[in-house]
Amino acid sequence: MPYQWTMPADAPRQELRLWPHNALSAKGFAAMVLGFFTAASIPLYGVLGTKLLWGLLPFMLIATGGLYYGLRRNNRDRQILETLSVTGNTTHLLRQNPDGSTQEWDSNTYWVTVTLHERGGPVPYYVTLKGKGREVEIGAFLSEDERKALHTDLVTALRRAKES
Repeated sequence: MPYQWTMPADAPRQELRLWPHNALSAKGFAAMVLGFFTAASIPLYGVLGTKLLWGLLPFMLIATGGLYYGLRRNNRDRQILETLSVTGNTTHLLRQNPDGSTQEWDSNTYWVTVTLHERGGPVPYYVTLKGKGREVEIGAFLSEDERKALHTDLVTALRRAKES
């Protein structure tokens, strides 16, 4: 799961860190681009030494460059980190966006409610936190099953914090 709960022993605080799943490692990225380049260059072996090679080569290089750019852009756009801190008094959500900006939300833990919207959100099983007059999303980048599990975890964590 691309989220992790931490509960420090010295404080009655629970912290949740969420991040998008990145299936392609740096080595996988290099292998993908190199593999694509190799596979795309195979048809060019038959036209080596002809003028046709120079007509086909730019398209193969543009396709390889497009793949490289697309994978890099996807990796950059997935640099999101959400941190939720829950104590008996305060619930605080901090979202660090890919562009470096941050968004914050906090509320009194007693009044925070967790809602799982099965339909009507940007994604199915959309999870939101509501408190202090605002409703904020959490974990929208997770898969459907992960959002369902997150909802259960959040309800449990908030119940535990309210009881302490």
